[in-house]
Amino acid sequence: MSSTGSISASPDGLLMALIQYRVPIVNTPEDVQKNVDEICRRVASTKAGYPDLDLIVFPEYSTSGLNTKIWSYDEFLIGLDDPKVEQFKQACIDNDVWGVFSIMEPNHEEGKPPFNTAIIIDNEGNIALHYRKLQPWVPIEPWYPGDLGMPVCDGPKGSKLAVNICHDGMFPELAREAAYKGANVYIRISGYSTQTNDQWIMTNKTNAFQNLMFTASVNLAGYDNVFYYFGEGNVCNYDGNLIAEGHRNPDEIVTAEVFPALADKARINWGLENNIFNVGRRGYVGYPGGKTDNYLTWVKDLADGNYHLPWGDDIRIRDGWKYYPDGPQLGPLPDKFKQ
Repeated sequence: MSSTGSISASPDGLLMALIQYRVPIVNTPEDVQKNVDEICRRVASTKAGYPDLDLIVFPEYSTSGLNTKIWSYDEFLIGLDDPKVEQFKQACIDNDVWGVFSIMEPNHEEGKPPFNTAIIIDNEGNIALHYRKLQPWVPIEPWYPGDLGMPVCDGPKGSKLAVNICHDGMFPELAREAAYKGANVYIRISGYSTQTNDQWIMTNKTNAFQNLMFTASVNLAGYDNVFYYFGEGNVCNYDGNLIAEGHRNPDEIVTAEVFPALADKARINWGLENNIFNVGRRGYVGYPGGKTDNYLTWVKDLADGNYHLPWGDDIRIRDGWKYYPDGPQLGPLPDKFKQ
């Protein structure tokens, strides 16, 4: 169910609003603060329009923008103890709603690049989940690879939530990790431009079906004078079918009510296509109980730190040489970028 009727929600229905935030033009730290203020205003206005709203989701880079020249400088970073995060917390408290927000987080290891981070804040202002992007978009993004794994938290209406960020969603292994830990709603926040539009929809569907969980995904929308960002927030059912889909309109609100208990029941009751179970219980008809041994070479090699593709030695693009020949620039913002 999408927009029709979604001004209210069922007692066991998780009502979500995915905000296709207009891609922000960020050149100064003041621009970051303006985005935080606007995001908090959107929380309030969206909750006013959808009084039963349980969860509101904002895209990747909605806070700090996509200006690659300034991405890693201190003035554009937001730690969990930053007053800007306190604003997000207060917005969730004031509007009795859970929120998913994007920040670029300082890395406190000296000389290491920042993290691309998502936080889930509950309706009491607590950080319920803290996630750092596991797969930064190479060879462009300068973020340090996430070190928190794929956490899952209890959410409203019987949901178990996990978040992935943009390029993470192209990895079926990460969706499987979230589901393996119990997630029944897999949230994807993104800042993709139009080059990956088809793959965006495809992977959101397959991540849902292969793991019998809902996916809720939202992208920036609009033009930033370099790229066009396609919006197209969508929610997929646990069978992989679309429940709701946005268009390419900046600021569009995509709403859907999902029932997490239905995904839980499918995982328990399905025999056919219960793939997340079957992958570890192979052929239980011909072999009672199913085979449980590890039959995947890449899983063993990854676990042993020996992951290597047959064509691995021939791969040409192995670093960010074209975008960051000297590595990402850290520290205070140089005067040439200050206004």
